[in-house]
Amino acid sequence: MTFSAGELYELRNSIPINKLIEKLKIEHRITDGYLRFECPLCFGFHTAVKEETNLARCFNCRRNFNTIDLAMIRGNLSFVDSVRYLKRLNNE
Repeated sequence: MTFSAGELYELRNSIPINKLIEKLKIEHRITDGYLRFECPLCFGFHTAVKEETNLARCFNCRRNFNTIDLAMIRGNLSFVDSVRYLKRLNNE
């Protein structure tokens, strides 16, 4: 299955990453006014969310996550299945 660049851009940017973190039940907390979440790779909390770019970052792993990445890793989904999941979520 293929997805257009526009579809993927929409899914990476229309679903707020902080809301997806909550929806995926990733442990999170507010520290010093910033959302910190448990990294799905190293399980550390040295993380941040940048709302302007809709990206999440783990400073321990040095890894950036977009919504597709988080759905794939946390949900143990393939790329195609994660895109399908996010499309359903975006239509709710």
